[in-house]
Parts: sequence; structure tokens; C-alpha cells
Amino acid sequence: MQYAEKKRLKQNFAFGTLRVLSYSVLVILIIILGFIVLNGFSVLSWEFLTAMPEDGMTKGGIFPALIGTLCLMAGSMIIAFPVGVMSGIYMNEYMRDGFFKRFINVMTNNLAGIPSIVFGLFGMEFFVNKLGWGDSIIAGSFTLGLLALPVVIRVTEEALKAVSKNFREASFALGASKWQTTSKVVLPIALPNIVTGLILSMSRVSGETAPILFTVAAYFLPKLPSSIFDQVMALPYHLYVISTSGTNIEASRPMAYGTALVLILLVLTLNLLANALRRYLGKKVKMN
Repeated sequence: MQYAEKKRLKQNFAFGTLRVLSYSVLVILIIILGFIVLNGFSVLSWEFLTAMPEDGMTKGGIFPALIGTLCLMAGSMIIAFPVGVMSGIYMNEYMRDGFFKRFINVMTNNLAGIPSIVFGLFGMEFFVNKLGWGDSIIAGSFTLGLLALPVVIRVTEEALKAVSKNFREASFALGASKWQTTSKVVLPIALPNIVTGLILSMSRVSGETAPILFTVAAYFLPKLPSSIFDQVMALPYHLYVISTSGTNIEASRPMAYGTALVLILLVLTLNLLANALRRYLGKKVKMN
């Protein structure tokens, strides 16, 4: 009886500790979000989202930075998605287990752990200087695409691994080829998890500052880009500039909070979209 009582007490203590830690994380998140919302909500308006910055970014809006961020997100995903998904499919479905596969997995994990500023320095040296693209959307997109690539590869691999081998064996038993099994059976089942991971990787790219600092971001550029070789403003760098090195930091403080709130709302929208797409694609797979 004493042993059972001690076991129950240890279990309650462990569950209680985990519960307190979970609630602590939630409280910290609420405090951070509440602080940003309280300080940035008064600035948020349609004019703030659609107007050009004025008077050293102390007035006006963030329209160029918002459009620039969306351009960089789209460009980086155009680069990272096809390469990452196809690489994940090849590594999980076609590559044999062995030293070479383990080596690639280790290198992919290491690449995912490299600080983003290193990607920025590489992008500046290779895309901006060596290829002669200059500070431009295409240079920033390739840099951010490289940053997101290992995440996309790992997400695709894990989603494919989660598909039961029974589906593959049943497809082979019916005479389907390897590619037919992968494209018609395995990939549709794994698609909800893959899409979720891809959208979440977009969320990470949207908030990166260091890579765009060296490759594309402009300090003050109150106009929209006309080509992929133009510089753009971007929300993360815009937030950094008006918070630390603007012409009048105190006057631009409300705009900083508003920009932070817009960036949070953008990430939140992407996360909600990921969940919605996952549920929709999951129901579609079950119906089929």
C-alpha cells in the first residue's frame, strides 16, 4: 500500500509540475501578446496598412514594408518548396538506408541549426556580389529559400514516414510502380502534414531579419518594387530600424508597436491557414 501511495504521489507531482510549466508558457505568451496589442492597436488602421511612410517613418503607414514581406515570402517559397519536397520524397522513398543517407540527414539537421545571420552573410557574398544581383528581391528570396529548405525537407520526410507501409505494400500488390505508389497513394495521404509544415516554414521566413539585412532590405524606400531586382522594405527590418536607429525613435515608437502587431497577425493568419488546410485535406483524404 505504501508503494502504491508513493507511486501516486510521484505521478501527481510530475503531472502538477508539467501543468504549472504549461500554464507558465501560456501566461508568458498572453503577457507578450497583450503588451503588443495594447500598445499597437491604437495605431492599427486601414490607412496604416495602405499608406506610405512619411517624415522619417514617424508618420504614414507600412504599405511598402508589408508588400515587400509578402514578396519575399512568396519568392522564398517558390524556391524552397519544389526543391525541399522533391528532396524529401527522394530521400524517404527512393534512397537506400546507409552511410550516405545518414550523412545527408546529419547535414540537413546541421543546416537547419545554422544561425540565420550566417545565411545572410552567404547570401550577400554569393547572390549579391558574386552573381551580381545586388540588394534585390531575388537575392533575398534565394537566401530565405535556403534558410527554409532544410525545414521543408525534414517536414516532408517525417510526413512520408508517418504513412503506414501497408498502403505501399497494397499498392505494389496491385501492380503499381514505385512512382505510381508514391504519387497516387503515399503523397496524398501525407499531403496534409506536408502542407502544414510548408506554411509554418513561411511563418518563420516572414519574421527573419538577419538574412534580409544583407541582401534586400532598405532603410527607407516609400515606393513599391517594379521588378525582382529592386530593393524593398520589409516588416522585420522596418521594425528593427524604427525601434533602434530611426530619426526620432520616441516619435516612431507607436509605429513600431503597430508594425509588431501586424507581423504577429500575419504569422497568426498563416498558422490558422495551416490548421484549416490540414483539416480540409485530411477530410478529403478520408473521403477518397
